[in-house]
Amino acid sequence: MEYIVLAGAIFILIALLMGKEYMNTRSFQKKSLEKLFQSYGTAPDREYKAEELAHIQKYYLRHSEEYQIDDITWNDLNMDSVYQRINTSCSAPGDEYLYYRLRTPVYEREQMEEWEARIQFFMEHEEERHSVQSLFFGMGRMGRYSLYEYIDNLDILGERDNRKFILSNLMLLVCIGIMFVSLPAGTIALIVMLCHNITGYFKEYKEIEPYVTSFRYINKLLDVADKMGQMNVSGIREEKERLKECYRKMKGFIRNAYLISYVEKGSGDPFSILFDYLRMVFYIDLIQFNNALRAVRGHLAEIDEMVTLLGKIETAVVIGSYRSSMAGEYCIPDIRFEGETGRYMKVEQAWHPLMAEPVKNSVLTDRGVLLTGSNASGKSTFLRAVAVNALLAQTIHTCLAKRYEAPLFHIYSSMALKDDLLSGQSYYMVEIKSIKRILDQVQRAREENGYVLCFVDEVLRGTNTVERIAASTQIMKILSSDHSLCFAATHDIELTKLLEDAYENYHFEERIEEDDIFFPYKLMKGPATTRNAIALLKMLGYDERIIEEAERMAKKFLKDGKWQISHEKSE
Repeated sequence: MEYIVLAGAIFILIALLMGKEYMNTRSFQKKSLEKLFQSYGTAPDREYKAEELAHIQKYYLRHSEEYQIDDITWNDLNMDSVYQRINTSCSAPGDEYLYYRLRTPVYEREQMEEWEARIQFFMEHEEERHSVQSLFFGMGRMGRYSLYEYIDNLDILGERDNRKFILSNLMLLVCIGIMFVSLPAGTIALIVMLCHNITGYFKEYKEIEPYVTSFRYINKLLDVADKMGQMNVSGIREEKERLKECYRKMKGFIRNAYLISYVEKGSGDPFSILFDYLRMVFYIDLIQFNNALRAVRGHLAEIDEMVTLLGKIETAVVIGSYRSSMAGEYCIPDIRFEGETGRYMKVEQAWHPLMAEPVKNSVLTDRGVLLTGSNASGKSTFLRAVAVNALLAQTIHTCLAKRYEAPLFHIYSSMALKDDLLSGQSYYMVEIKSIKRILDQVQRAREENGYVLCFVDEVLRGTNTVERIAASTQIMKILSSDHSLCFAATHDIELTKLLEDAYENYHFEERIEEDDIFFPYKLMKGPATTRNAIALLKMLGYDERIIEEAERMAKKFLKDGKWQISHEKSE
């Protein structure tokens, strides 16, 4: 009787512990969901782990298309940081699809209108938004790697067979049978088989463990696809039907992967610990995995479609949250489609999304824009502000400006280049290759009747003055052809005269007051008339003789067009 009471007490204790664990989990999930709902319309506080973005971009790399934003332009515009400022998704499809969206401009009116309708729906329907957010929160992320890093490498596993696992399980039954004939012999045989199975399990599981993680996540995708397909959310009717179809086609995978996904290894609750031992002894994971592997290999298209559909839905929610976080300081761009207009741009009160206290600037032009001005006066920031807004206009249909109006562009830049030490290429070689790719796109735009929008910071800065000005003039003329709109910054004031027929001149200036320098960061018409390089030397305490002689030489050159150096010996 005491044993029955003890067993009952142990059972009750285990039940209470499991109940407490369940209630704690539910409470944590509820609080986390409330925090998620309340954070809508606020800047994300997520910290990205080292190399995390390299995994997030796997969907983008797998879905290559024409005229996506290339690596040079992406890095020039610091788009990884812009992505992190926008991204409030809580699932892997949301993370990866948003990255893809920001690197894949939309060039069709119908697709852009669909995006806008989907974004507006979730901004205006809080209950439906919360419903889909709850599903994405429950699905979560995979961990360190992308799902595509696993499913693109399934061939590594080769063909897998369950016969040896089934044979081992039969041997366990034989050992149990022997125990009825000879308990000592059967017990020894059973222990030997248990050791054999557990050892074999760990050897086999080590090979497939990363893929087991991916299969669990595929099951989560299917669970969300099923639940979302049954939701009454009118704003995603087409996506719901396609998700239901994917779920229907992959029911076989759900059946084969059920036990793999039912209890996560190492979750800590008593049932999970018990189930872990059963997995090891009877090869449950391994048998189920091999069955699920065949199902996955036959449904890669459906898995990719589910990631795409769910990614689109969560990205629409994320864009709405980003707009709300701007507190009205954004606009929906007015994109002019093919045949509606020529090349031009009208941007009012635009600003850069990474600036905490931005100075807003406007520009209206149907020609190229040539920027001059002092060091640190705001030229590069303005170029990036216009470029990022053009990119956001054609990707997430959202601009940080009072107004944005322009035709469809193919967007390229050549701004933040460096020497390529690995290949031994100089800065100048890297630079001319970067600009050549833009010139090639301008030629292609001419042939296809499209438009290129390009941004160049200090064209050909890697060579001498005479050849730089000569070559820059010719390059800049091509970059401002009928099929290209170029925004460029330069310190070569000569270009403002040489290119005045092709470019509109704008500048930024500084104010020097009481041995200090101030930058208003306001765009001004016309070429720059002030310089600050020598003044900055003075402010930093350089020798007066250096300052005076440099100022004298500069004034002489500006007056006569010739350099003259003093032959007085320095003390």
